[in-house]
Amino acid sequence: MSSRAIRLLEEARQDLLAGREFYETLQPGIGAYFWDSLLADIESLQIHAGVHQRQFDFYRMLAKRFPYAVFYELTSEHVTVVAVLPLRRSPDWQADQFHSRVQEDQ
Repeated sequence: MSSRAIRLLEEARQDLLAGREFYETLQPGIGAYFWDSLLADIESLQIHAGVHQRQFDFYRMLAKRFPYAVFYELTSEHVTVVAVLPLRRSPDWQADQFHSRVQEDQ
């Protein structure tokens, strides 16, 4: 097995921060648990990247403890996390997130 470096795009970091804030408003302490859990899931991509199904032209890994998906790209050297999105939102909303991010990059 090969280990790859993980890069987190700013948009994905903002997704994580929004998720942490959301869960923290539900109950104090849950936001930190969300943060730690999602980062552990993302770190697992160092070894397990590429085994997940593709959606919106990215690999999609489901988080283990929260209803979130981690979307990433894969090269021989890097795993680039492009989005961390809640699964309880509609697929159309998720597609809009990718569409707006692609337009920002152009």
